[in-house]
Amino acid sequence: MILIVESGATKTDWCLVGPEGVAKRLQTPGMNLSTISAESNAEVFSKAVETFSGVEEVHFYAAGLLEFPTDLDRVFRERFPHAVFEYASDLLAAARAACGHREGIAAILGTGSNTCHYDGERIVRNIHGGGFIIGDEGSAAALGRMFLSDLVKDLVPEEIVQAFAASHETDYAALVRNVYKSPAPSRYLGSLAPFLLEHRENKYVEALIDRNFRDLFERALVRYGSFPVGVVGGFGCACREALERLGTEYGLAFSRFIPSPMEGLIAYHGL
Repeated sequence: MILIVESGATKTDWCLVGPEGVAKRLQTPGMNLSTISAESNAEVFSKAVETFSGVEEVHFYAAGLLEFPTDLDRVFRERFPHAVFEYASDLLAAARAACGHREGIAAILGTGSNTCHYDGERIVRNIHGGGFIIGDEGSAAALGRMFLSDLVKDLVPEEIVQAFAASHETDYAALVRNVYKSPAPSRYLGSLAPFLLEHRENKYVEALIDRNFRDLFERALVRYGSFPVGVVGGFGCACREALERLGTEYGLAFSRFIPSPMEGLIAYHGL
């Protein structure tokens, strides 16, 4: 049995696959290994791992995987002492899912963002996403950050302010608290994206969305060359029209839009 785990900032998908297909699925809270404590990650994983048995092979993909995940490896090996393990970034998961064994550009566009040039087997160039504070262009969190920046500086049209106030806290103290004292600020910022997408026909919101994606094109995508772009992530899928429209302007074509990499990973691993 093969266990595939794909963890992003918002959710972690677990899929146990055997000769007869998918045997079990599970979803747990997301985590970024570079921004959430190892103890918190290990606690979540310990509970999830206990629900699986008969695992002979593990492919673990995660956001923020900058070094070998010692604490998580210990959890896995205690449960599956005879299994074979692969630890890789969520970016490689996106590339394998969106491009398969073909050369292309892969773009994660969810709560956060990241991009790479993939040669069909490995990542050959990665312009770092940078995280929600210094990067993540094109992501839901970046869009939320841009919107809040405009909101606190009174740059948002009154009709959008009123619509936002109907379902969200808008006083300055609450906004600052939600960003700077939240246990997962990128998730909070990304949670504002659905509101903005509901109002995308407003000229201000449309321009904000375009500005977010222009940053993505100019600071990352066009720098890889003119390869087809595969997009992974619910936010990217929800913004397909804007991405394809801007792609024409920047000379890039999109090959695939998939909300989650799991189905592509099952196919990639030959199952």
